[in-house]
Amino acid sequence: MMTLFGDPAQWLPVAFATLMGVSILIYVILDGFDLGVGILFPFADEAEKDRMVASIGPFWDANETWLVLAIGLLLVAFPAAHGAILTALYLPVAIMLVGLILRGVAFEFRVKAPGHHKVYWNTAFYVGSLITALSQGFMLGKYIMGLESTMGIWIFAVMTSVFLAVGYSFIGACWLILKTDGALQRKAVAWARGGIWGLIIGLALISIATPLVSERIFAKWFTFPEVLLLLPLPLMSALLVGLLWFALRQLPTRNDSWAWFPFAAAIALFTLAFFGMAYSFYPYVVPEQLTIYEAASAPESLFIILVGTVFVLPVIAGYSVLSYTIFRGKATELRYD
Repeated sequence: MMTLFGDPAQWLPVAFATLMGVSILIYVILDGFDLGVGILFPFADEAEKDRMVASIGPFWDANETWLVLAIGLLLVAFPAAHGAILTALYLPVAIMLVGLILRGVAFEFRVKAPGHHKVYWNTAFYVGSLITALSQGFMLGKYIMGLESTMGIWIFAVMTSVFLAVGYSFIGACWLILKTDGALQRKAVAWARGGIWGLIIGLALISIATPLVSERIFAKWFTFPEVLLLLPLPLMSALLVGLLWFALRQLPTRNDSWAWFPFAAAIALFTLAFFGMAYSFYPYVVPEQLTIYEAASAPESLFIILVGTVFVLPVIAGYSVLSYTIFRGKATELRYD
Protein backbone atom coordinates (compact mmCIF):
# COMPACT_ATOMS: atom_id res chain seq x y z
CA MET A 1 0.00 0.00 0.00
CA MET A 2 2.84 2.39 0.83
CA THR A 3 4.29 2.02 -2.67
CA LEU A 4 1.13 3.50 -4.22
CA PHE A 5 2.55 6.96 -3.54
CA GLY A 6 6.13 6.27 -4.55
CA ASP A 7 9.11 5.63 -2.31
CA PRO A 8 7.84 5.84 1.31
CA ALA A 9 11.36 6.58 2.55
CA GLN A 10 11.12 9.87 0.63
CA TRP A 11 7.55 11.12 1.02
CA LEU A 12 6.80 9.96 4.57
CA PRO A 13 9.55 12.10 6.21
CA VAL A 14 8.34 15.09 4.18
CA ALA A 15 4.73 14.42 5.22
CA PHE A 16 5.62 14.25 8.90
CA ALA A 17 7.91 17.28 8.71
CA THR A 18 4.99 19.17 7.16
CA LEU A 19 2.55 18.00 9.85
CA MET A 20 5.02 18.90 12.59
CA GLY A 21 5.72 22.30 11.04
CA VAL A 22 2.03 23.12 10.67
CA SER A 23 1.42 22.09 14.28
CA ILE A 24 4.23 24.38 15.49
CA LEU A 25 2.93 27.27 13.40
CA ILE A 26 -0.64 26.87 14.69
CA TYR A 27 0.68 26.65 18.25
CA VAL A 28 2.82 29.78 17.92
CA ILE A 29 -0.15 31.76 16.57
CA LEU A 30 -2.85 30.45 18.90
CA ASP A 31 -0.93 30.06 22.14
CA GLY A 32 1.13 33.09 21.14
CA PHE A 33 -1.82 35.44 21.48
CA ASP A 34 -2.97 34.04 24.83
CA LEU A 35 0.60 34.16 26.16
CA GLY A 36 0.70 37.73 24.88
CA VAL A 37 -2.48 38.58 26.78
CA GLY A 38 -0.81 37.30 29.96
CA ILE A 39 2.32 39.35 29.28
CA LEU A 40 0.16 42.48 29.01
CA PHE A 41 -1.42 41.90 32.44
CA PRO A 42 0.65 44.48 34.38
CA PHE A 43 -0.62 47.27 32.11
CA ALA A 44 -4.33 46.63 32.85
CA ASP A 45 -6.52 47.35 35.86
CA GLU A 46 -8.40 44.63 37.75
CA ALA A 47 -11.62 44.82 35.73
CA GLU A 48 -9.65 44.80 32.48
CA LYS A 49 -7.69 41.74 33.60
CA ASP A 50 -10.95 39.84 34.08
CA ARG A 51 -12.04 40.86 30.59
CA MET A 52 -8.67 39.83 29.16
CA VAL A 53 -8.91 36.41 30.77
CA ALA A 54 -12.48 36.07 29.49
CA SER A 55 -11.22 36.72 25.95
CA ILE A 56 -8.91 33.68 26.06
CA GLY A 57 -10.83 31.49 28.53
CA PRO A 58 -12.56 29.18 26.02
CA PHE A 59 -9.39 28.67 23.96
CA TRP A 60 -6.14 28.63 25.92
CA ASP A 61 -6.04 24.96 26.94
CA ALA A 62 -6.97 23.77 23.43
CA ASN A 63 -4.28 26.04 21.98
CA GLU A 64 -1.62 24.13 23.94
CA THR A 65 -2.78 20.86 22.37
CA TRP A 66 -0.91 21.84 19.22
CA LEU A 67 2.37 21.96 21.15
CA VAL A 68 1.74 18.46 22.50
CA LEU A 69 1.00 17.26 18.97
CA ALA A 70 4.18 18.85 17.54
CA ILE A 71 6.44 17.36 20.23
CA GLY A 72 4.71 14.00 19.89
CA LEU A 73 5.29 13.98 16.14
CA LEU A 74 8.95 14.93 16.67
CA LEU A 75 9.37 12.03 19.12
CA VAL A 76 7.73 9.29 17.07
CA ALA A 77 8.68 10.44 13.56
CA PHE A 78 12.17 11.86 14.13
CA PRO A 79 13.49 10.23 17.35
CA ALA A 80 17.14 11.05 16.62
CA ALA A 81 16.28 14.72 16.17
CA HIS A 82 14.09 14.66 19.27
CA GLY A 83 17.05 13.43 21.31
CA ALA A 84 19.48 15.98 19.87
CA ILE A 85 17.12 18.95 20.22
CA LEU A 86 15.87 18.22 23.73
CA THR A 87 19.38 17.39 24.95
CA ALA A 88 20.60 20.80 23.76
CA LEU A 89 17.49 22.62 25.03
CA TYR A 90 16.80 20.71 28.25
CA LEU A 91 16.95 23.73 30.57
CA PRO A 92 14.72 26.13 28.55
CA VAL A 93 12.24 23.29 27.94
CA ALA A 94 12.05 22.66 31.69
CA ILE A 95 11.55 26.38 32.34
CA MET A 96 8.83 26.50 29.67
CA LEU A 97 6.98 23.63 31.33
CA VAL A 98 7.16 25.40 34.70
CA GLY A 99 5.71 28.50 33.06
CA LEU A 100 2.90 26.57 31.39
CA ILE A 101 2.00 24.87 34.67
CA LEU A 102 2.15 28.13 36.61
CA ARG A 103 -0.12 30.01 34.23
CA GLY A 104 -2.54 27.09 33.96
CA VAL A 105 -2.95 26.88 37.73
CA ALA A 106 -3.13 30.67 38.08
CA PHE A 107 -5.80 30.85 35.38
CA GLU A 108 -8.19 28.84 37.52
CA PHE A 109 -7.16 29.98 40.99
CA ARG A 110 -7.28 33.73 40.28
CA VAL A 111 -11.08 33.49 40.08
CA LYS A 112 -11.74 30.86 42.74
CA ALA A 113 -9.28 32.03 45.42
CA PRO A 114 -10.29 34.59 48.11
CA GLY A 115 -10.32 38.17 46.87
CA HIS A 116 -7.21 39.28 48.75
CA HIS A 117 -5.22 36.43 47.09
CA LYS A 118 -6.24 37.40 43.57
CA VAL A 119 -3.29 39.77 43.12
CA TYR A 120 -0.86 36.92 43.73
CA TRP A 121 -2.51 34.68 41.14
CA ASN A 122 -2.58 37.57 38.66
CA THR A 123 1.15 37.91 39.18
CA ALA A 124 1.61 34.16 38.75
CA PHE A 125 -0.35 34.27 35.50
CA TYR A 126 1.84 37.10 34.21
CA VAL A 127 5.10 35.45 35.32
CA GLY A 128 4.08 32.09 33.87
CA SER A 129 3.18 33.69 30.54
CA LEU A 130 6.40 35.71 30.43
CA ILE A 131 8.83 32.89 31.25
CA THR A 132 7.05 30.59 28.78
CA ALA A 133 7.47 33.17 26.00
CA LEU A 134 11.08 33.93 26.96
CA SER A 135 12.05 30.25 27.06
CA GLN A 136 10.46 29.62 23.65
CA GLY A 137 12.34 32.59 22.21
CA PHE A 138 15.59 31.31 23.71
CA MET A 139 15.00 27.89 22.14
CA LEU A 140 14.27 29.52 18.79
CA GLY A 141 17.53 31.47 18.91
CA LYS A 142 19.56 28.39 19.84
CA TYR A 143 17.87 26.35 17.11
CA ILE A 144 18.57 28.95 14.44
CA MET A 145 22.23 28.99 15.44
CA GLY A 146 22.54 25.22 15.19
CA LEU A 147 22.07 24.31 18.89
CA GLU A 148 25.66 25.30 19.66
CA SER A 149 26.70 26.89 22.98
CA THR A 150 29.02 29.86 22.62
CA MET A 151 28.85 33.30 24.18
CA GLY A 152 27.72 34.87 20.89
CA ILE A 153 24.96 32.28 20.41
CA TRP A 154 23.75 32.79 23.99
CA ILE A 155 23.56 36.54 23.43
CA PHE A 156 21.61 35.98 20.21
CA ALA A 157 19.27 33.53 21.97
CA VAL A 158 18.62 36.04 24.76
CA MET A 159 17.79 38.69 22.15
CA THR A 160 15.37 36.39 20.31
CA SER A 161 13.75 35.47 23.64
CA VAL A 162 13.02 39.13 24.36
CA PHE A 163 11.73 39.92 20.90
CA LEU A 164 9.55 36.79 20.71
CA ALA A 165 7.96 37.81 24.01
CA VAL A 166 7.33 41.26 22.53
CA GLY A 167 5.96 39.61 19.38
CA TYR A 168 3.58 37.53 21.50
CA SER A 169 2.47 40.66 23.35
CA PHE A 170 1.82 42.29 19.97
CA ILE A 171 -0.39 39.49 18.65
CA GLY A 172 -2.04 39.37 22.09
CA ALA A 173 -2.86 43.08 21.80
CA CYS A 174 -4.24 42.49 18.30
CA TRP A 175 -6.45 39.71 19.72
CA LEU A 176 -7.76 42.12 22.37
CA ILE A 177 -8.54 44.69 19.67
CA LEU A 178 -10.69 42.03 18.02
CA LYS A 179 -12.34 40.66 21.17
CA THR A 180 -12.92 43.79 23.28
CA ASP A 181 -14.33 47.28 22.99
CA GLY A 182 -14.34 50.58 24.85
CA ALA A 183 -11.42 51.62 27.04
CA LEU A 184 -9.72 48.21 26.96
CA GLN A 185 -9.79 48.14 23.17
CA ARG A 186 -8.22 51.62 23.07
CA LYS A 187 -5.50 50.39 25.43
CA ALA A 188 -4.94 47.34 23.22
CA VAL A 189 -4.47 49.60 20.19
CA ALA A 190 -1.83 51.57 22.11
CA TRP A 191 -0.11 48.34 23.17
CA ALA A 192 -0.07 47.11 19.58
CA ARG A 193 1.38 50.41 18.35
CA GLY A 194 4.30 49.94 20.72
CA GLY A 195 4.65 46.20 20.22
CA ILE A 196 4.92 46.41 16.45
CA TRP A 197 8.43 47.80 16.89
CA GLY A 198 9.51 44.69 18.75
CA LEU A 199 7.97 42.51 16.05
CA ILE A 200 9.81 44.39 13.30
CA ILE A 201 13.15 44.28 15.12
CA GLY A 202 12.72 40.59 15.96
CA LEU A 203 11.94 39.64 12.35
CA ALA A 204 14.87 41.72 11.13
CA LEU A 205 17.22 40.13 13.68
CA ILE A 206 16.28 36.59 12.66
CA SER A 207 16.41 37.50 8.96
CA ILE A 208 19.94 38.88 9.33
CA ALA A 209 21.23 35.97 11.41
CA THR A 210 19.69 33.05 9.50
CA PRO A 211 21.74 33.31 6.26
CA LEU A 212 24.93 33.77 8.31
CA VAL A 213 24.49 30.38 10.00
CA SER A 214 25.73 28.39 7.00
CA GLU A 215 26.94 28.85 3.46
CA ARG A 216 24.10 26.59 2.29
CA ILE A 217 21.41 28.90 3.68
CA PHE A 218 23.26 31.98 2.39
CA ALA A 219 23.24 30.44 -1.11
CA LYS A 220 19.51 29.68 -0.90
CA TRP A 221 18.87 33.33 -0.05
CA PHE A 222 21.21 35.23 -2.34
CA THR A 223 22.08 33.19 -5.42
CA PHE A 224 20.10 33.20 -8.67
CA PRO A 225 17.53 31.77 -9.36
CA GLU A 226 16.97 30.67 -5.71
CA VAL A 227 16.64 34.29 -4.59
CA LEU A 228 13.47 34.58 -6.68
CA LEU A 229 11.79 31.89 -4.56
CA LEU A 230 12.38 33.83 -1.35
CA LEU A 231 11.84 37.36 -2.65
CA PRO A 232 8.02 37.37 -2.26
CA LEU A 233 8.32 36.74 1.51
CA PRO A 234 10.16 39.97 2.49
CA LEU A 235 8.10 41.99 0.03
CA MET A 236 4.82 40.69 1.43
CA SER A 237 6.09 41.15 4.99
CA ALA A 238 7.03 44.77 4.31
CA LEU A 239 3.60 45.39 2.77
CA LEU A 240 1.83 43.84 5.78
CA VAL A 241 3.89 45.88 8.24
CA GLY A 242 2.99 49.04 6.33
CA LEU A 243 -0.71 48.14 6.34
CA LEU A 244 -0.57 47.29 10.04
CA TRP A 245 1.11 50.60 10.80
CA PHE A 246 -1.62 52.46 8.93
CA ALA A 247 -4.48 50.40 10.38
CA LEU A 248 -3.36 50.85 13.99
CA ARG A 249 -3.47 54.60 13.50
CA GLN A 250 -7.07 54.44 12.32
CA LEU A 251 -8.31 52.25 15.16
CA PRO A 252 -10.58 52.07 16.98
CA THR A 253 -13.19 52.95 14.35
CA ARG A 254 -16.69 54.09 15.23
CA ASN A 255 -18.42 50.95 13.95
CA ASP A 256 -15.53 48.59 14.86
CA SER A 257 -15.44 47.38 11.26
CA TRP A 258 -11.65 46.97 11.02
CA ALA A 259 -10.98 45.46 14.45
CA TRP A 260 -10.23 42.10 12.81
CA PHE A 261 -7.45 43.37 10.55
CA PRO A 262 -4.51 43.69 12.99
CA PHE A 263 -4.97 40.14 14.24
CA ALA A 264 -5.31 38.76 10.70
CA ALA A 265 -2.23 40.69 9.56
CA ALA A 266 -0.25 39.48 12.59
CA ILE A 267 -1.17 35.88 11.72
CA ALA A 268 0.01 36.48 8.15
CA LEU A 269 3.33 37.92 9.37
CA PHE A 270 3.99 34.97 11.69
CA THR A 271 3.12 32.60 8.83
CA LEU A 272 5.48 34.32 6.39
CA ALA A 273 8.29 34.21 8.96
CA PHE A 274 7.64 30.50 9.49
CA PHE A 275 7.76 29.74 5.76
CA GLY A 276 10.99 31.70 5.48
CA MET A 277 12.58 29.54 8.18
CA ALA A 278 11.18 26.34 6.69
CA TYR A 279 12.58 27.26 3.28
CA SER A 280 15.96 28.12 4.79
CA PHE A 281 16.49 24.99 6.89
CA TYR A 282 14.92 22.31 4.66
CA PRO A 283 15.81 19.43 4.49
CA TYR A 284 17.44 19.69 7.94
CA VAL A 285 15.43 19.02 11.09
CA VAL A 286 18.53 19.70 13.23
CA PRO A 287 20.30 22.60 11.49
CA GLU A 288 23.34 21.41 9.54
CA GLN A 289 23.40 18.12 11.48
CA LEU A 290 20.44 15.85 10.68
CA THR A 291 18.13 15.90 7.67
CA ILE A 292 14.54 14.74 7.95
CA TYR A 293 15.53 11.63 5.99
CA GLU A 294 18.42 10.75 8.31
CA ALA A 295 16.41 11.35 11.49
CA ALA A 296 13.17 9.67 10.38
CA SER A 297 11.85 6.43 11.82
CA ALA A 298 11.49 3.37 9.60
CA PRO A 299 8.91 3.83 6.80
CA GLU A 300 6.78 1.00 8.22
CA SER A 301 6.58 2.77 11.60
CA LEU A 302 5.86 6.13 9.98
CA PHE A 303 3.02 4.68 7.94
CA ILE A 304 1.33 3.22 11.04
CA ILE A 305 1.71 6.55 12.84
CA LEU A 306 0.32 8.35 9.80
CA VAL A 307 -2.83 6.25 9.92
CA GLY A 308 -3.37 7.28 13.54
CA THR A 309 -2.63 10.92 12.73
CA VAL A 310 -5.27 10.91 10.01
CA PHE A 311 -7.87 10.24 12.72
CA VAL A 312 -6.43 12.39 15.52
CA LEU A 313 -5.59 15.55 13.60
CA PRO A 314 -9.13 16.26 12.30
CA VAL A 315 -10.48 15.86 15.86
CA ILE A 316 -8.02 18.44 17.23
CA ALA A 317 -8.61 20.81 14.33
CA GLY A 318 -12.38 20.32 14.50
CA TYR A 319 -12.49 21.04 18.21
CA SER A 320 -10.44 24.21 17.70
CA VAL A 321 -12.65 25.44 14.88
CA LEU A 322 -15.78 24.63 16.89
CA SER A 323 -14.60 26.51 19.98
CA TYR A 324 -13.63 29.60 18.00
CA THR A 325 -16.98 29.48 16.19
CA ILE A 326 -19.10 29.09 19.33
CA PHE A 327 -17.25 31.81 21.26
CA ARG A 328 -16.89 34.29 18.42
CA GLY A 329 -17.68 37.94 19.02
CA LYS A 330 -16.68 40.22 21.86
CA ALA A 331 -15.56 38.82 25.20
CA THR A 332 -18.17 39.26 27.91
CA GLU A 333 -18.10 39.14 31.70
CA LEU A 334 -15.88 36.45 33.18
CA ARG A 335 -18.04 33.91 35.02
CA TYR A 336 -17.43 30.41 36.41
CA ASP A 337 -20.98 29.50 37.44
